[in-house]
Amino acid sequence: MKSFFWSWLKARRGALLFWLLFVAVFILIFSLYSLPLEAVLYPAAVSAVLGLFFLALSLRRAWVKHRELEALARTLPDTLTELLPPPETTEDEDYGRLLRLLQEREQAAGEEQERRYMDTVDYYTLWAHQIKTPIASMRLTLQNEDTPASRRLMAELFRVEQYVEMVLVFLRLESASTDYVFTELPLDPIVRGAVKRFSAEFISRRLSLDYQPAEGRVLTDEKWLSFVLEQLLSNALKYTPSGAIRVRTEPGPVLFIEDTGIGIDPADLPRVFEKGYTGYNGRQDKRASGLGLYLCKRVCDRLGHGISITSKPGEGTRVRLDLSRRDFRVE
Repeated sequence: MKSFFWSWLKARRGALLFWLLFVAVFILIFSLYSLPLEAVLYPAAVSAVLGLFFLALSLRRAWVKHRELEALARTLPDTLTELLPPPETTEDEDYGRLLRLLQEREQAAGEEQERRYMDTVDYYTLWAHQIKTPIASMRLTLQNEDTPASRRLMAELFRVEQYVEMVLVFLRLESASTDYVFTELPLDPIVRGAVKRFSAEFISRRLSLDYQPAEGRVLTDEKWLSFVLEQLLSNALKYTPSGAIRVRTEPGPVLFIEDTGIGIDPADLPRVFEKGYTGYNGRQDKRASGLGLYLCKRVCDRLGHGISITSKPGEGTRVRLDLSRRDFRVE
């Protein structure tokens, strides 16, 4: 209130100075003609009292208007110009016109940006679906061969499929609507399906798998949870040159994916879910995009699941997925 009062008074200093100047002129003239000063001091005092009264009314109106504008600034509705207090001066009308013009330009720019974004989404969605056709064709061709080269190509093709799926997931997450279908399902078939997709890589790299049947049921979207599991298994395989990967559950259910890989630097752990953050390991692996764990976190947040990571360099990494029941309505 104090800062508002001084700024309001500063805006009216010109009128106050003019009033003081006129009083000084009258006092000077009256003194030159040897007239009694009471003749000018009395009307000056009366005008000062009346002036203070009207200044107080003006201050009150300005304070009410200031509070209304502060409330609008906190909410910033789309129809801001329609909610502004009525203009009292020509200056207020000018500012109102400028605000309406700026709002129209901002709305037009937002619509243009949204149109460009939707064009980009449509293009990459079409690309992702179209590229699946040659991928499927190459997979059928490679399935007719059983050589070390074909097995390596099959593994690389599987990674291409994962990258395409990451593109689709990224686009769907940024979309206003996503096809989530929550149902209560047994957890074990979902986990087994995700693990099975990496069976060839486990064999080719001679990594052991310690899989304990997943206990319990989970309220989730099967397709999106499968994506999360596949990303986590892919990371475990990528950073485990030798040793084993263990998949187990605890009551809740809570799912753990543990590996004996190179681990994560302690300085990188707080940021592993940030978009585009690759950390020390990612800088060593030029193919790392920093999107896998970011997408996992985003999907888990949408599904209502918790995800956390603990790790020790040189000893391995453990991912904890809290799949305990959330307050969702099953359809």
